[in-house]
Amino acid sequence: MIGTLSQPDVDLMFRAFSDRTRLRLLNLLKGGETCVCDLVEVLALPQPTVSRHLAYLRKAGLVKARRDGLWMHYRLAPAASQFHRSLLNCLACCFGSVPQLARDARRMRKKCRRGACCT
Repeated sequence: MIGTLSQPDVDLMFRAFSDRTRLRLLNLLKGGETCVCDLVEVLALPQPTVSRHLAYLRKAGLVKARRDGLWMHYRLAPAASQFHRSLLNCLACCFGSVPQLARDARRMRKKCRRGACCT
């Protein structure tokens, strides 16, 4: 059963969606679990920057992480509330019209076809 969120949780999720880098990460993760090394390459950002934003998304309950040796793999967290589900639906329908997010998705598809670290 999907629960409800407290006001601080709702605020944290909205703040997570208010940053361009975090939106780019969420958009890439809607394609499935991804290694942080692939996220770093596709976004062309330093690894500490990407990791910091991923930590914020984890704190907000929007992503889950799994360690595999030295690497961390991230995926979208399943919806814990109707509000969370609505945000995930926004990812699926709204992000296609944002040019930068579409470019990121194309770069990730190319990277995965080349046999990247993608899972």
